[in-house]
Amino acid sequence: MSSSATGAGNGGRRRWQPPAVVLSIALLAAGCQPAERPSGAAAPSSSSADPSPQLLLYCGAGIRPAADELVKAFEAKHGVTVQCDYDGSERLLARMKISGLGDVYMPGDAYYVEQAAKQGLVASQKNACYFVPVILVQKGNPKQIQSLADLTREGIDVGLGNPEVCAVGRTSIELFEKNRIPRDDVQKNVRFQSLTVNDLGNHIKLGRLDAVIVWDAMAAYFAESGDVVEIPLENNVISTVASGVLKSSEHPEAAAALVDFIASDEGKAIFRKHRYTTELPESNTGCKESD
Repeated sequence: MSSSATGAGNGGRRRWQPPAVVLSIALLAAGCQPAERPSGAAAPSSSSADPSPQLLLYCGAGIRPAADELVKAFEAKHGVTVQCDYDGSERLLARMKISGLGDVYMPGDAYYVEQAAKQGLVASQKNACYFVPVILVQKGNPKQIQSLADLTREGIDVGLGNPEVCAVGRTSIELFEKNRIPRDDVQKNVRFQSLTVNDLGNHIKLGRLDAVIVWDAMAAYFAESGDVVEIPLENNVISTVASGVLKSSEHPEAAAALVDFIASDEGKAIFRKHRYTTELPESNTGCKESD
């Protein structure tokens, strides 16, 4: 699975890619090489021959299982075409800034929407769901991992998200800080740093790692391959997922309608169908709306 546009599976809609020159610059700015552009891929447009709006959604890779269905439902309801760019939250933000293109941004943490807003890229935003970090281990939990502290034990092969690229990596650092676990004590066991949360689940599926920190919904997607070790709410850091209308949108009304749909009861029902958390867990003291 490609780390530059990883979904929770190989199926789903074809990802729109910006023009090759812009994409190359954006990807180099994100520290990676540009992927080959699919033949026939083109930027969303609205010509006289095709009057229906076409939107570009920048979407965190960890949201893809729900986002694919959200987009299909929205298209059927509103007659609007939505093309999706799935990737790590920070990489998407870099592409947005450099390309100046796009309609809606839905990363894996509201922090990134807030950062985009501070840079003048976001016109409005609404909360969509919550990401609850969990530890995903091999089926049967053969290493008997019971807590975050166990990730520092000798002989535990750990995978974490890259904090400079994806939301789950940034949140993992906050988890260790909150639980007073020295980062170096965990880092000595880290065998893999991912560009997306999806890659971490795949490494458990392939038997390459003993434990990874992922979102609850991603752990549910890989339920046949691994077991979940929950992190107590008082020790956890819950991420709010928000979507925002971009000021670069050529169709702001349609973009706002998509954000409204994502946050609606119908949208939340789709999130729940894919095991995403739509209500803030009770007794939680670690939720972060944004920084």
